[in-house]
Amino acid sequence: MDTSTTSLTLKLREFEFGDEDFQALRALVRDVTGISLSEQKRELVYGRLARRLRALNLRSFREYRELLSQDDGGELVQFCNAITTNLTAFFREPHHFDHLKQDVLGPLLHKPAAGRRLRIWSAGCSTGEEPYSIAMSVLEAVPDIERWDIRILATDLDSDVLEKARRGVYTAERLQTLSAERRERFFEPYHDAKEPSYQVRPELTRLLTVKQLNLMHPFPMKGPLDVVFCRNVVIYFDKDTQRELVARVSRLQRPGNLLFLGHSETLFKVSTDYTLIGRTIYRRS
Repeated sequence: MDTSTTSLTLKLREFEFGDEDFQALRALVRDVTGISLSEQKRELVYGRLARRLRALNLRSFREYRELLSQDDGGELVQFCNAITTNLTAFFREPHHFDHLKQDVLGPLLHKPAAGRRLRIWSAGCSTGEEPYSIAMSVLEAVPDIERWDIRILATDLDSDVLEKARRGVYTAERLQTLSAERRERFFEPYHDAKEPSYQVRPELTRLLTVKQLNLMHPFPMKGPLDVVFCRNVVIYFDKDTQRELVARVSRLQRPGNLLFLGHSETLFKVSTDYTLIGRTIYRRS
């Protein structure tokens, strides 16, 4: 960006946003969430946090930084919610769900009753489309679900998106990627919304436990976790943070358990605990 463009941007901004502001907020994001923001994210940070300044009737980013430094947790949660990205969709990267049904759930159907336990973690679940897609896959593959001990843990840092996941209410537009059969089986009309919307049926919500979790903090669960969906999460971390996170995930899994990553993510030079067996599909070694 040339000098004239930079000057124009500064003139158009509602709040002064200097390099000191950006670097301080960038460091706070890294400390709290583990997310590494590049220099190219400067405008994203300004745009998302300017909304918080308006909501709080603050006059400058310096005032906002002071508020965060004195905060007991309330505004820090809003800060994290504003920065984190929550792009998701039902059955995003469908080959992962095909693999789950064919190569994980299928073989388990032949296990004796004592071995009918399955634990799946959706890390970075956003508004719930991923864990509900997992739940749909489970119900489609397992005909006698009541005879199984199956739980899906859905976690995210963002408290706002977690509330949406708990409610399980989605607009008709969000359901367009689903087949008519799936929409009919797993959703029911929701009438308390301004636009046509649907709510997931109880048979899906019964499989889910939705919790807030910062991946930089110690994990409360003990494992073992048969399958972990950690997709489009590690891409936001630097290599050292990726190595630490994946090492902690691997300690929750046994040899043969699976880890799914996002389409642009890899464990190359991150972990030797897993073997690549498919497109962004890893098996615990």
